[in-house]
Amino acid sequence: MELTGLWMLVIGTVAAALVFDAINGFHDAANSIATVVSTRVLSPRTAVIWAAFFNFIAMFVFAPKVADTISKIVYIQEGDPVYVEVVLAGLVGAIVWDMLTWWWSLPTSSSHALIGGFAGAGIAFKGWGAVHWDKLFTVMAFIPIAPLIGFIFGFGLMVAVYWIFRRWRPAAIDRFFRKGQLLSAALYSLGHGGNDAQKTMGIIVALLVAHGTFTQDTQLSLTDYHTAWIILSCHLAMAVGTALGGWRIVKTMGIKVTKLQPVGGCCAETAGAATLFMATFLGIPVSTTHTIAGGIIGVGATRRLTGIKWDIAFRIVMAWVVTIPCSAIISALTFLAIAALR
Repeated sequence: MELTGLWMLVIGTVAAALVFDAINGFHDAANSIATVVSTRVLSPRTAVIWAAFFNFIAMFVFAPKVADTISKIVYIQEGDPVYVEVVLAGLVGAIVWDMLTWWWSLPTSSSHALIGGFAGAGIAFKGWGAVHWDKLFTVMAFIPIAPLIGFIFGFGLMVAVYWIFRRWRPAAIDRFFRKGQLLSAALYSLGHGGNDAQKTMGIIVALLVAHGTFTQDTQLSLTDYHTAWIILSCHLAMAVGTALGGWRIVKTMGIKVTKLQPVGGCCAETAGAATLFMATFLGIPVSTTHTIAGGIIGVGATRRLTGIKWDIAFRIVMAWVVTIPCSAIISALTFLAIAALR
């Protein structure tokens, strides 16, 4: 492939990555705003703007450890242009799966779709040895761990709140936690932006390593103009996507799973934020969808287990389970189609 053609492919793939990031924000807007909207603390329009702002400023809070993990999911040979096609195919698989699940109103993980897509395209090119399985297994381990942590935090916070505010009048509790939800929603959106935007940043780094622009040791930094544009553009794309919202999934997450009051919404968001902050600090890419769902179910379980609509929860879990293999298959087929046209 000629240099000009390769550069065009690289630019097109970066554009596709930013489109994915925007779709991720659009798709996952529900995770950031579902509880604050379902409790009617904020209108959907105001909530998505609130969430988008904190998605964007997350780049000033978190070190890009998650991006480093994502960029090394697949073994990349520096300067091998075929790996550019691997990254492109991975993005296509993730985008297709994201749009399908959005249409089906399923709150699946955009993060796992991206990871599964990247791994699937890598396997299609170089076989099973193309993947850093230790990193992939860590991600897969957190499919159950992230919502479990969210569940435990949500349940524990709700129990603590019941005890601490047991002498308060219901109307006073409602007023207090309506204000508290503004803070908890902001913290959750900050964690969402910090973990999710970095996944696309990692994909772009992998792409530029494949092109030969970066080396395997390249580190992202806002103070380095060579990499600052990646951080800024990814956070901006996610913020724009979040601002466009995704009401179809908001209904599933915040209303259909369990009915929430402001106190429950605040506890669920705080539980989700704590989980995301911890995972991002450790450099573990987790699903923000899984995290907030676990927090919501944990809060609902403090009333009674029958307060949770388990049929809806089961649909969500099944969507989680199939995300990585489905996006991997779509990406593998996409890579083989690109290779056939080469």
